[in-house]
Amino acid sequence: MREAVHMGYPRSQLIDPTVSGTYHCVSRCVRRAFLCGDDALSGRNFDHRKQWIEDRLLFLAEVFSASVLAYAVMSNHVHVVVHMAPEAVDRWSDTEVAERWVRLCPVKVGGDIDPELCRRKAAALAGNEERIRELRLRLGSLSWFMRCLAEWIAREANQEDGCTGRFWEGRYKCQVLLDDQAVLACMTYVDLNPVRAGVAADLRSSHHTSIQRKLQTQSADAIDQPIAAVAGPTMAGFLPISGREYIELVDWAGRQLRPDKRGAISELAPPALRRFGDESKWLGQVRGIEHRYWRAVGTVDVLLQTAKAIGQRWLKGGRMPVVD
Repeated sequence: MREAVHMGYPRSQLIDPTVSGTYHCVSRCVRRAFLCGDDALSGRNFDHRKQWIEDRLLFLAEVFSASVLAYAVMSNHVHVVVHMAPEAVDRWSDTEVAERWVRLCPVKVGGDIDPELCRRKAAALAGNEERIRELRLRLGSLSWFMRCLAEWIAREANQEDGCTGRFWEGRYKCQVLLDDQAVLACMTYVDLNPVRAGVAADLRSSHHTSIQRKLQTQSADAIDQPIAAVAGPTMAGFLPISGREYIELVDWAGRQLRPDKRGAISELAPPALRRFGDESKWLGQVRGIEHRYWRAVGTVDVLLQTAKAIGQRWLKGGRMPVVD
């Protein structure tokens, strides 16, 4: 059977910028070059750019109405699982909206941020009703969140290289995560990227990932609390699983996806996985995040319901045989 052409419907049919949603976004370097790793032509290493991306991502979560749930910064691409809550921006005062925007776009003099000019800029913005209305939309927008990540990194890298031109390929790839099972599978897929790629032996050595950050920063008390976002609004309890249960689940999943890593932890699936259905189907979902699905990830039933809602017969990952 021929594969359906993926350009059948626009991204906007699945993403409503005025409604909260959780998304998996992937940005790749031009020509998939290792612009954040080893440059084979010059022999230079650019791993320090991974820290730029990680720091920028965490900063943006403080400015936007965005909760970063998982991320992995690789040598030629970056994965982000983020929950956008545009409704929350409506509850911010005009002053808060203005101050957040000035943090994102500060006034600089001689390359340094000028606090007094920033204060004046924020005051002027707060008094401009039309501009504030526009900035509210931007601060709750996934597109602006990803734009402010990509453009800043590109400028910094081009300045370092003394060149101009594109750093990232076209638009970022985006998948809507439709249910808890999809969110958990996608977070696991993202956190396991370095292990699956063979650049990290285990979770603790998976540099520039949310799972490593959890292992390094969570206290013994916090790790047994309901799982929370890595950055931005905490969203504590957004999944029915604790921080410790999540780490155990990711470790177990990594051993199933890479049989050479079996060993210390029991082969039995962690009890937390029972809350999300059949373990083999869930592992299949983890494996297939980028090739089994296209613009949406979810159970078959949810994908079919979503397809119907946007006037499609099916969405990739949820296709069922059609009987005429």
